[in-house]
Amino acid sequence: MNILLLIIVGFIIGTVVITLGGGGAAFYLGILTTVFGLGPASAAATSLVTSFPSLLIGSYSYFRLHKIKLRIAWRMIIFAVPAVIVGSLLSPYIPEKIYQYIIGGILAILGIQTLFSKQNSGKKPNKWLAPVYGVISGLMVGIGGLSGGGPVVAGLLVMGTDMVTAAATSSLVLVVMTATGLVFHLSAGNVDWSVGLGLMAGAILGSFLAPVLLGKLDPQKFTKYIKPILGVLLVVMGTFTAFK
Repeated sequence: MNILLLIIVGFIIGTVVITLGGGGAAFYLGILTTVFGLGPASAAATSLVTSFPSLLIGSYSYFRLHKIKLRIAWRMIIFAVPAVIVGSLLSPYIPEKIYQYIIGGILAILGIQTLFSKQNSGKKPNKWLAPVYGVISGLMVGIGGLSGGGPVVAGLLVMGTDMVTAAATSSLVLVVMTATGLVFHLSAGNVDWSVGLGLMAGAILGSFLAPVLLGKLDPQKFTKYIKPILGVLLVVMGTFTAFK
């Protein structure tokens, strides 16, 4: 396996997903299965292991820049972690087609909400929405081995935060959720370390760069251009997931 290629791929994905507030497990999952030929179980475990260190570093960097809304983050985490555990325990008993419809529908609805939601212009975000999106993202982590970043970021945008705040706050939520999901996936021994370590090295480098880039951007302008792109991507991903 070409270690340089792994580092480059990890760096690109790590920078993009930390900038957009996602853990990147879905991106890593696609790369690991299509490009590097890993099986589904090994790819799911390896993707979580790969994304966790970069999430940890990115979250710490955002914290130092005072970009994280801690109260909102912890409201999500309190409800997300039990959902990760429940999802992990239920996943073997859920028919694959039903799972596809559920996850696809959730992603599409979140995308539509993201497209049509308005920024709060300084008003306090609706605190009651945090538990709802926390549960949704937690179930995605537990059931599908995904990072759950899509629902967290979409939820924060719907609650009225700007994109920079959403990316920063979601990084902390995803650190805790990914760590919880790793407990279940590592116990199965499915991690392919020969691939994971190279991707991890590149992703760590990217996680240092992303918060610095976001710190130099205008939150209002960044949200204006990225929010519709994220919304469309969620709708497309949801449709593809439900009907593939």
